[in-house]
Amino acid sequence: MSDVDMPPHGSDELRAIVERDEAELVFERFDLSDAWRLGTMIREAAVDRGLPLVIGIVANGQRLFHAALPGTTPENDRWLERKTNVVLHFHRSSLGVGERFRARGQDFAEARLDPATHAAHGGVLPITVRGAGVVGAVGVSGLPQLEDHAFVASIVRTYLAAPRG
Repeated sequence: MSDVDMPPHGSDELRAIVERDEAELVFERFDLSDAWRLGTMIREAAVDRGLPLVIGIVANGQRLFHAALPGTTPENDRWLERKTNVVLHFHRSSLGVGERFRARGQDFAEARLDPATHAAHGGVLPITVRGAGVVGAVGVSGLPQLEDHAFVASIVRTYLAAPRG
């Protein structure tokens, strides 16, 4: 599904897409080389499409990849960090966390996490390694949140489908 076809917030269809992404986007392994290759792939796709994105990958408490493209500002970095913190806290995509609260009729403020450091808006996915669980996060900030999520999920899906040696 392309980003322009994303169903609206709070819909069963959107929750199904997010849950499918979280279940399917699982790595067999994830190391420094994977972070570089995936980050570069995301950056190249964003450049090719002329997207104003900040891109980040963290794992095991360390920033492994970061890039800011034309059209972004420091505010995009702050959004990326806040969304990443949500993923690392809940071990779900940032959009998935927001949708879970919406499905319950709750506001994310009920999570009692500082909104200055946590945002349940789409664009960051967990880096889940089969057999190890969530080890980090990969994401972007710069587009509307549904588009951020759709973009990063599509690139991670492409990355996982590609043969690696």
